Amino acid sequence: MKKQTEINNTEKAGWLLLIGIVLIGANLRVPITSVGTLMSFIREDLAISNAVAGLVTTLPLIAFAVLSPFAPKIANRIGMQWTIGLSMIFLIIGIAIRSITGIGFLFIGTLLIGLAISIGNVLIPGIIKMNFPYRIGVMTGIYAVFMNIFGALGSGLSVPLASVGNMGWQGALGIWGILAIIALIVWLPQLRKQQGGVSKATRQPKQKTKLWRSPLAWSVTLFMGGQSLVFYTLIAWMPDMLNTIGYNAGSAGWMVFLMQAAIIPTTFVVPVIAEKLKNQVGLAIATALLFMTGFAGLLFGSMVLVPLWAVCLGIAGGSGFSLSMIFFTLRTKDGKEAVELSGMAQSFGYMLAAVGPVFAGVLYDIGSGWTLPLIFLILISIVILIAGIISGKEGTIAERAKIVA
Repeated sequence: MKKQTEINNTEKAGWLLLIGIVLIGANLRVPITSVGTLMSFIREDLAISNAVAGLVTTLPLIAFAVLSPFAPKIANRIGMQWTIGLSMIFLIIGIAIRSITGIGFLFIGTLLIGLAISIGNVLIPGIIKMNFPYRIGVMTGIYAVFMNIFGALGSGLSVPLASVGNMGWQGALGIWGILAIIALIVWLPQLRKQQGGVSKATRQPKQKTKLWRSPLAWSVTLFMGGQSLVFYTLIAWMPDMLNTIGYNAGSAGWMVFLMQAAIIPTTFVVPVIAEKLKNQVGLAIATALLFMTGFAGLLFGSMVLVPLWAVCLGIAGGSGFSLSMIFFTLRTKDGKEAVELSGMAQSFGYMLAAVGPVFAGVLYDIGSGWTLPLIFLILISIVILIAGIISGKEGTIAERAKIVA
């Protein structure tokens, strides 16, 4: 009887952890994706330029780049569960501040949101590898699916929500704080756990992995950064791109929703397939080619085919993100190293990604149109192709280093 009770408690704890991971994942994109379709309202209300407006999307990426290397160190000190719990508190505060009218509040709140999200971005792959070592592909797919479902809802619902009563863009952004509060409440039982996750792993004898000198680690970083740059640039500017060819704000928002809807099944299927394959080179090549097809379609195609290009970009984005997450686990020997690679890749990767929205805005201002920004994104797709081929080859960082040696 006692043994059965222990089994039931273990199963209950497992389900609580799974639901907690899902809800944390649900909060890792929606505070950012909800901004893109409201950008024209924010720009008009606050009287700011395209380049300055691009900072609303770029600031979180800068925060990702700055905090990502420190996330494992913070988790080592206070425990992985407490680190994620505190990040949810900062996320709630950031969403509340951003919803107050004024440029200063907008940027301060956005920065806090970026710092909070960076914790989850870095630590979730490690939590999955440590707690679900035999279900990495499925678990990566599950949390990525919910991340992108809510990311898509953020894009699709923002304009309609802003039109409800007196909500405006401030209310449409602030309402997502409710989701963060729910995630925090569900995560609270994890704070009672003694296991520190990363901290426990660091108590074991250390074998230094030279990530910073590893070509494979840098390839994973470039792949992560390239696909992130593409995604956040599209979230920031795709509505405006579509406005120039005849789409109104609402319709453009739903095209971004369609793109993110195409991401959703991909983010579940790709990790499951990738885990079973000997290598992921073919998946990486397909991802880059779909990106190129989508951008070429937006550059040269007609308005009628925009839904097709949106789907191509969505499938590529889902595949690119999922491969990045699965590379953190498949190319490392344990959960500790997975978190370290995640921190490195997301730090330098998001630093690269932070260039995207602002640089695209600058290119738009220079060329008075979206031709130059789309050519820039096609070039980034070539970088994704090369980095993906290297990252997709079989072997962990340590194993590949031995082969080279």
